[in-house]
Amino acid sequence: MKIKRTGPVLSPDQTRVLLRPFMPGDSQRAASIVARVMEISEERVAALLDQVIADFSTRHLDIRRVFLNRFEQVTGFALTTHPDMSNARRMLIGSYFLAEYSLESAALFNPSAVQHMDQSGLPPGALRFILSLRATGEGHVSSITFRTGIVYADQRIEVLPSIGFLTEPRQIPNPQYEKPLFVRSLIGLGLSSEFQSRVMSSVGDTFTLDDLRKALQANHKPDTTREEDETAERMWILARSNYEVQFRPDQDLCERVIFPSTPAQRNGVEDARFVRFLNDDGSYVYFATFTAFDGSTVVPELLETADFLHFRFITLNGPAAKNKGMAMFPRKVGGRFAMISRQDNESIYLMFSDNVHFWNESQLLLKPAFPWELVQIGNCGSPIETEAGWLVLSHGVGMMREYAIGAFLLDRDDPSKVIGRLSEPLFKPNQNEREGYVPNVVYSCGALVHNGELIIPYGLADHATGFATVPLNEVLEAMR
Repeated sequence: MKIKRTGPVLSPDQTRVLLRPFMPGDSQRAASIVARVMEISEERVAALLDQVIADFSTRHLDIRRVFLNRFEQVTGFALTTHPDMSNARRMLIGSYFLAEYSLESAALFNPSAVQHMDQSGLPPGALRFILSLRATGEGHVSSITFRTGIVYADQRIEVLPSIGFLTEPRQIPNPQYEKPLFVRSLIGLGLSSEFQSRVMSSVGDTFTLDDLRKALQANHKPDTTREEDETAERMWILARSNYEVQFRPDQDLCERVIFPSTPAQRNGVEDARFVRFLNDDGSYVYFATFTAFDGSTVVPELLETADFLHFRFITLNGPAAKNKGMAMFPRKVGGRFAMISRQDNESIYLMFSDNVHFWNESQLLLKPAFPWELVQIGNCGSPIETEAGWLVLSHGVGMMREYAIGAFLLDRDDPSKVIGRLSEPLFKPNQNEREGYVPNVVYSCGALVHNGELIIPYGLADHATGFATVPLNEVLEAMR
């Protein structure tokens, strides 16, 4: 097959920095810092503030507002509210509790490509796409960042430059929860008890996070048992893990960052596999499965968006919602949601569900079979629908823990039937791709087809991102 490595290589850019809350020690130490700032003269405060604004205002959007917002978050550490405190002093205090985080200082890899919502203004034969990437920075914390790209009629690939200020979205304070779905999730977590029933009977058919907080407080009595306390904590964590965020419409796609924001995600939001999903009514929505990592446990989660401005984060529930590498089909199959997954750390499984939140069924699809994949196999993104069947890019781990990209083909009507499979890798690391954060790895989280060409964005040694293309018909023919 004519595998062609082409297009740009996206390398980590240490200048892409995000302002993050900084808390140096416990509340007592924070109070000491505030007290020291309070001792600075007003004249000196103005000079210090001018200096920090001069140093950092060209690196972050509306930095004065950010300083004031951070001050409001830490005012509890001041010994007194000081109602006559100047805005300059408030901003200066806020600056002591912020720090820059270099989003992709370590790596920019494991990309996923989907068709962009806006295809206007393109030359004939061109396709605009959204590229999501896993950005890894200090402490090996991963987040999701985005780029916009174009595939031209001659298969030339362009990725628009990353410009502007990196910004996190605003978290919607009180998203709506549906009680039947929430209770079903609780039961799936083993939280079926009289205490849970009592709390849930205190909220309506739809409720907010604040409603749940009040219900938990109302049912917390002096004689509450330790088991009930643990149930209350897990109910709260579940609610916190289902949330919504909103970016501003004037922010360019490359300025938007999805950074870990819940306890389950605190060490990373990893390997998002985006798919453009066809709804029953003919409209489209984008789903992405990703791995939430808290430092010891990995949990698969789901996000949903129609416009890459408003995102809903959803926990995946049920005995089949486990491990890494879940990838949704781009439409329902046989009237049900379908997913490729890896249940046992080494094989590929097929899953079906009537509800995108709950996954109870799984069946073995493929086991490692060839030398280049004998350690484990998994998917490299969502299945791609072709006339020949569902094309699934796979990854295989072989000798020396080398990751290679392969492919297999599933029947369109019954994807439990494997009707084709590459016995050799589609491609594996070449001599220019072996060195990086994790050597000897090529890996993708989602490809797309345009004008008969398979466009594969892929991670290079868990460090940077490149592109490869190959005629679709050659891949399909090789599997026959």
